[in-house]
Amino acid sequence: MQKRFTQTFSNNKIVAYLLAVVLLITAMLFAISIGTVSVPIFDIVQIIGSVLFGFSIEQIDPMYSNIVLNIRLPRVILSGLVGASLAIAGAAFQGLLRNPLADPYTLGVSSGASVGAVLTIFLNLSIPIIGPFTLPFLSIICSFMTIFIVLLFAQKIDRSMKVETIILTGVIFSSFLSSFISLMIALTGEELRQIIGWLLGSVSMRGWDYIKMMIPFFIIGSLLLLVNTKELNAMSFGEERAQHLGVNVQRRKLLVLSAGSILTGAAVAVSGAIGFVGLVIPHLTRLLWGPDHRHLLPLSILTGSGFLILADLVARTIISPTELPIGVITSLIGAPVFALILMRSKRKERGR
Repeated sequence: MQKRFTQTFSNNKIVAYLLAVVLLITAMLFAISIGTVSVPIFDIVQIIGSVLFGFSIEQIDPMYSNIVLNIRLPRVILSGLVGASLAIAGAAFQGLLRNPLADPYTLGVSSGASVGAVLTIFLNLSIPIIGPFTLPFLSIICSFMTIFIVLLFAQKIDRSMKVETIILTGVIFSSFLSSFISLMIALTGEELRQIIGWLLGSVSMRGWDYIKMMIPFFIIGSLLLLVNTKELNAMSFGEERAQHLGVNVQRRKLLVLSAGSILTGAAVAVSGAIGFVGLVIPHLTRLLWGPDHRHLLPLSILTGSGFLILADLVARTIISPTELPIGVITSLIGAPVFALILMRSKRKERGR
């Protein structure tokens, strides 16, 4: 009986990974194919294959190669990285804080990154060496400063740094920084449209350089979370129980919070504040495939990536040639889905 249960559980996880990978690949192919100029999927495979494996593409229209390699592929990869970063950070924060309503923006990291971006636009700042990348650079710096100050402040209030203290501190700083952003918006003139557009989120007009900028943060943050999956499983049952199981709660908590903040700060820096991805995707993945963080985190990466790629596809095609901010699409999809998830959860609780 035990052997059969283990085999069934293992098979379910294989199915979960297969479905997540299929979703991601399908989303990527459709997002690259669909647009003002449609590119056949077979041509897309050949073009990408020519870059990866040196396949010959002499028979393919050079215009298709230019569209795929220089416009759509970098946009799709960047939206995938942003979705993956927000989803895995959200899954980790929900487990650590033992709160299904937690998301990557809980600790005020998003507000910190937004302050850096809005200040750059408001003051028209430009660092000579990095030029056009001043905005994401300062945004990342401000997000790291925010999490450092939040954790330092929480430690001053409560040396044990309980979850409740960290959340409340994050809410305080998030509210303060949001009011600072509102003040700059109220004082701004011609830059208003640019600031609002950035705050609503977009991956438009970002090239390979933005991907190169984000990849190190994505790899470091994801690896730090993935090596702490067992500890997250223990801490999701409470800090005292985790300590009894031999987990260094203080150290692991700081590692998880720092890794999640690295991912969130980098994602917000390159795309703006995109809501609901880090809230809905981990929640949905947990409901479908269980709360084990050893599988929840990698599945959240795959699902979050595929979801945001599809959301970006909808954002740029639904009222083409005009583009909607991607944050509008994720909110329109995410809010009703999350409401349905909550209603279903409450019904299950009442049925017990």
